[in-house]
Amino acid sequence: MPVPPRTQTPKLADARQAAFATLLAVDRGAWSAESLATKSQYLDPRDAALASDIVFGTLRRRGELDAVMSKCSNRPVAELDVNVRISLEMALYQLMFLDRVPDHAVVNDAVELTKRAGEASAAPFVNAVLRRALREHPEASELNSTPDWILRSWTRKFGPVIAKGIARASLVQPRRYIRVGVGVPPEGAIPTDVPGCYELPTGSPGQYRFQDIGSQAVVPMLDLQPGQKFLDLCAAPGNKTAQALESGVDAVACELHPSRARGLKSLGIPVVVADARAALPFSRKFDRILVDAPCTGTGTLSRNPEIKWRLTPDDLPDLHARQVAILKSALGQLAPGGLVVYSTCSLEREENEDVVAASGARVLRTVYRLPGRDPGDGFFAAVLTR
Repeated sequence: MPVPPRTQTPKLADARQAAFATLLAVDRGAWSAESLATKSQYLDPRDAALASDIVFGTLRRRGELDAVMSKCSNRPVAELDVNVRISLEMALYQLMFLDRVPDHAVVNDAVELTKRAGEASAAPFVNAVLRRALREHPEASELNSTPDWILRSWTRKFGPVIAKGIARASLVQPRRYIRVGVGVPPEGAIPTDVPGCYELPTGSPGQYRFQDIGSQAVVPMLDLQPGQKFLDLCAAPGNKTAQALESGVDAVACELHPSRARGLKSLGIPVVVADARAALPFSRKFDRILVDAPCTGTGTLSRNPEIKWRLTPDDLPDLHARQVAILKSALGQLAPGGLVVYSTCSLEREENEDVVAASGARVLRTVYRLPGRDPGDGFFAAVLTR
């Protein structure tokens, strides 16, 4: 009896497999950067770069991609199985935004990914949607990729022009900045208007760490001087603490989570594990205190695009209460004539001006850095005293 020929499994691009696995993990609650690092650790640099482009591009533009998908399908996007939706989203992103990827390869891999995810019956549907998208080239507004409630919030606060600029900036890959301080910058680094901060368009940072320019712009607002007693109240991962140490301050770092506090030991300063919402375990007062508060992160949507698809308006009141409690604790540890800088990487009034107002502090200065208007991530900072 003749043996039937063995069916050969179609080859599937490594980069797309890694991207698909990462996007599934993000849908289940993982963070994109951490998951991508795990899924792509064995890829060659070219494939790893493509996987990164697909993951972050798909997450940044998910609303726009879903709008296009709905024009090419008779099934509501919300009713699609997650494997099918993600296969289509990442394929549409490649077809619409990546010129270097052949269309036929994108479609074939999307169909194969769907099959391997256990959705073989949906493979013809995936193929049909993508073929229709290639024929008809439907369009959708890029503003679809910012949730309506966030765009309305920004519009009320900053006006429609700036709000749309922030939304569009969140769709672009962020620039790379490093913290050099007083050192010698690597070749190709470009100085910025923040002292010690350099843009590094390409290449390795060498001995220096990556840190966004918006983040680096916060510490100078403390006006640190050598010998001052300095407290970083929400210190992990320690970038701002390390920047403050360049000024010769006598520093203490405080962090809620023991696992994150352990990562601060390399700074060579005392590290205290404590809940900053409660009374702090310090007998002395501090001349300068930084409260880089936990927040929604809506100023970092280019870097952390999954945030906008997880966040809801109902998340803000709890964060506001935590932030007020932390800031009041900080003010209680402030020496006479001292300064507190309260900062977030959020653009929401509830986490910024409303927190400062509720703390009872005296406001000396406030600053917003806005994506699309200013380089880097969005930040709010207020210089306060009692």
